[in-house]
Amino acid sequence: MADHYIEEIEIALENKDQLLAATKALEYLEEISKVSLNIAITGESGSGKSTLVNALRGIRNKTDGAAPTGVKETTMEPTVYLHPERPNIKFWDLPGIGTTKFTSDEYIKKMGFEKYDFFIIVSSDRFTENDAKLAKEIQKMNKKFYFVRSKIDYNVQDEKRDDPNVKEEDVLQDVKNDCTEELQNLGFESPKVFLVFSPGLHLYEFNDLWKTLEEELPAHQRDALLLALPNISLDVIEQKKTTLEKNIYLFTLASAAVAAVPFPCLTETANLKIVSIFTEQCMHSLGLTPESLQKLSECPLLPPCNGNLTVM
Repeated sequence: MADHYIEEIEIALENKDQLLAATKALEYLEEISKVSLNIAITGESGSGKSTLVNALRGIRNKTDGAAPTGVKETTMEPTVYLHPERPNIKFWDLPGIGTTKFTSDEYIKKMGFEKYDFFIIVSSDRFTENDAKLAKEIQKMNKKFYFVRSKIDYNVQDEKRDDPNVKEEDVLQDVKNDCTEELQNLGFESPKVFLVFSPGLHLYEFNDLWKTLEEELPAHQRDALLLALPNISLDVIEQKKTTLEKNIYLFTLASAAVAAVPFPCLTETANLKIVSIFTEQCMHSLGLTPESLQKLSECPLLPPCNGNLTVM
């Protein structure tokens, strides 16, 4: 959608039709403000689905507005959690598949899979036949799904406790190889598995998952999700900066459309509103609101990881 609008804007500018270019910019800004994204987090009970939902929303477990977590199954119905600053981005915490309450066949019927844009299938141990059933049903609907191996920090800790000399990268590669082999045995030729520690998305392979989403999502959904992501790395922050710079161009053209109206007071008011909207977009996306900064100040200090920066 973004490329389509920008192409039309550039053609209008080449034809010296500034009003048409500005009108197209206004249309695009209105469209992206309405972009919605429904992300389903699914998998077996106890796999860490709710913790991942909270992490993607930039919210810590057991805090106000967080999805409930615990050793027992805490999610009994599909539950939607809005992004705290971009409510059009919706994270659906689905009940665990394979419990006594939901057999795998009943689960697929009752969860309403058709309404989700893409799926993250979470496992904290090994991928099972239930996970494979989920993926194959999603595949039938021509929708994207991604395998996430959660709680990876436990594996690293366990191996280091047994062998203090073991290298972390060797542990991670072994886990990844095991998950890949499991999924191949379940019928997936070249499965992509991402190793994730939800309370610290800047660690391990969440950046790789994001890069895959960036390549595969439609541009308007990609930009909406990007600006909603916690600032988990310098790479994500740089991508947000590029997207916001692109929006400056569109907001400038929108201002030009208003300038074509022969009422100076209206033009001034509209320009102030445009500046205000863009400033708020920057503050929310870059984690510079008072609420975001307060959350950051309350986070425990984490050791640096490959130069990455974490903003919760």
